Amino acid sequence: QVQLVESGGGLVQAGDSLRLSCTASGRTFSSYAMAWFRQAPGKEREFVAIISWSGGNTWYADSVKGRFTISRDNAKNTVYLQMNSLKPEDTAVYYCARSALGYSYNIEDYDYWGQGTQVTVSS
Repeated sequence: QVQLVESGGGLVQAGDSLRLSCTASGRTFSSYAMAWFRQAPGKEREFVAIISWSGGNTWYADSVKGRFTISRDNAKNTVYLQMNSLKPEDTAVYYCARSALGYSYNIEDYDYWGQGTQVTVSS
């Protein structure tokens, strides 16, 4: 069983930065692509960013491109999301997830999810 635990959320002002962390249990973390998704109140969960198992490839939603950076440390079983220049529309619960089907941004391809961490950006 894999467990993903997110941390680092909080309440910030527009223009501030936050770094989210997601630590995974288990020995096979480095074999899987990992991603961040987010869900705002009343909206569907949406893709934010993905990183390949090696960290060599990343991809971002257009809404966060240039502001967010995903990275990973396989020695620590941890994936990060550095969020800069935050906007009120970034307010959401952020989830990390493990891809069961490789480098994919389709939510259906993810088999393990964290519990989520709240990010609130005030204007």
